[in-house]
Amino acid sequence: MSPSEKRPARLPSLTGLRFFAALLVFCFHITLANSPIPPNKAINPFADPGVADTTAWLFSKAGYVGVSFFFVLSGFVLTWSSRPGERVRSFWRRRVLKIFPNHLVMWAAAMLLFAAAITPWQSWLPNIFLIHSFFPQDVTYVGVNPPSWTLCSELLFYLAFPFLIGPMRRIPVRRLWWWMTAAVAAMVVVELITQFLIADTPRSPITPVSTLQFWFGYIFPPSRIWEFLIGVLLARIIHAGVWPRVRISHALLLMVLGYAAALVVPFLYGFTVATILPIVALIGAVATTDLNGTPTWLARPYARWLGEISFGFYLCQGVTVFYIRRLLGHEAGFGTPLAIAVIAMFLAITLVGGWLLYSLVERPVMNRWSRPRRREGAPVVTPVPEPTTA
Repeated sequence: MSPSEKRPARLPSLTGLRFFAALLVFCFHITLANSPIPPNKAINPFADPGVADTTAWLFSKAGYVGVSFFFVLSGFVLTWSSRPGERVRSFWRRRVLKIFPNHLVMWAAAMLLFAAAITPWQSWLPNIFLIHSFFPQDVTYVGVNPPSWTLCSELLFYLAFPFLIGPMRRIPVRRLWWWMTAAVAAMVVVELITQFLIADTPRSPITPVSTLQFWFGYIFPPSRIWEFLIGVLLARIIHAGVWPRVRISHALLLMVLGYAAALVVPFLYGFTVATILPIVALIGAVATTDLNGTPTWLARPYARWLGEISFGFYLCQGVTVFYIRRLLGHEAGFGTPLAIAVIAMFLAITLVGGWLLYSLVERPVMNRWSRPRRREGAPVVTPVPEPTTA
């Protein structure tokens, strides 16, 4: 970013888009054949085996796409909103306050409701500090509140960003696309290592690969840094004016094609590799549409509100989907019309949970503590809008 830039352009449509990424994760969770919470019973509410199998297959990559989208978006918005000279401590303060209060609330809720009875202290303790994804044991990396594993990666990104952004700013414009290509290639290398160098036994209870392969290829935070760096590079490419003209409709078509590819490629390559370029195209298309001043429905107030609560909506799914679904019983499922109603009920409950986290935890904490209090007599500084990522 240019040192002369005082304030980044607002990109409201990206906020609206965030909710649909979180919704993909919800669709993935609500149609799972096996819960990540022991004893790993079915979540999918459809009793009809054909419908259950079809929905489980159809949304089997939706969660992977949603998480990858958020990792790329994190790199993008942090780079887009950053300014040279920002203090590292100030940056870390805002980011820690962004994720930890919601995490701690949901950690406590999960422990009180179910996790304390099934989670050893060696697993729940690192979970508190968001380092549990660095442990290869499945009882740890998806322990307590299962969706919180992604926050370990986000925390790594936040800690690294102040040290990465300087070198990333110094990459010549003509080489940005080469670096983007190299980052995508690195993602492929991660999955090649996972496939050929990581033990393929014992098998994971929730995936067709081993517990260790699932951890290294998908959960392990350093393995996900490349998506974050791709987001950083994308922000620089758009800011430098070397992004090609891509319509949102074309990017959505590319997303459909990438998703279809993810369904048929070998399992490990459906995590991120098959859909990374469509995700980049979609974020780039939506961002440049906002920059060009073209209105989109994603920028409307209701869409932005959904985007604002999307972090809470995502994070509370470990309780609202996994725990409440277990309380509901009927492991054999429901008739199709009733199953659709059950999904709608879970969607409504999760939306309310996300709204409560945003209204009662996330927003008050950020408003009160994300920036130091102004000393009496000090000049008022209008802050740069805080980037929102899940």
